[in-house]
Amino acid sequence: MEEYDQKLGIKLWAEEDRPREKLLQNGRRHLTDAELIAILIGSGNRNETAVDLSKRILAFYENNLTKLGRASIQDLSKFKGIGEAKAISIVAALELGLRRKETQEEQLTQVSASSDVHRYLHHTFADLNHEEFWILLLNRSNHIIGKHLISKGGQAGTVADPKIIFKVALENNAASIILAHNHPSGNLKPSESDNKITRDLVASGIMLGLYVVDHLIFGNNNYYSYKDDDVI
Repeated sequence: MEEYDQKLGIKLWAEEDRPREKLLQNGRRHLTDAELIAILIGSGNRNETAVDLSKRILAFYENNLTKLGRASIQDLSKFKGIGEAKAISIVAALELGLRRKETQEEQLTQVSASSDVHRYLHHTFADLNHEEFWILLLNRSNHIIGKHLISKGGQAGTVADPKIIFKVALENNAASIILAHNHPSGNLKPSESDNKITRDLVASGIMLGLYVVDHLIFGNNNYYSYKDDDVI
């Protein structure tokens, strides 16, 4: 806990340097990451301002917003001056940032390679410390017509039920589907269970005339594609 309690020092901020006033006067682009977080948490603790507390939190996560984005409410609540409500505000704001990026990626609607899928789903799997299984639904022109979460589990894995997968695909009139899940460990090598579920879903899709065209595994900002590896 010593790292959490480490003090960076107290500064007396002039009126024009206070985050809210600075945002109103100069616009959001002029604020540092610490100042933006300070607006979220509102106040510091007995020994430091909100900005200093924000700087300490960022310093713990190496001033890396991606690493901060992986922090849980429980992780953030360990910092002196950050209760559950403030931790929730930080987590919610970072999640909104991710969703904004996902909305921008929706301009990519046609899939011609695994890299297209990676760009489309990258932010969906970013910062997860548990496993999730998603499917993309494609029409006959390989345009994405839907994205659905099938299941989520712990760090060890999650269960993908073929009945749910094909039910969702059929209800949405998909012509083909792409499977995707993440490995929180960052190891991109498919497990035996990954290979089995892929074989089973490909076989079932052939019988239904609803083809599984790829299965991607995400981890550490990279991915593995069964199609690229000539497994599908």
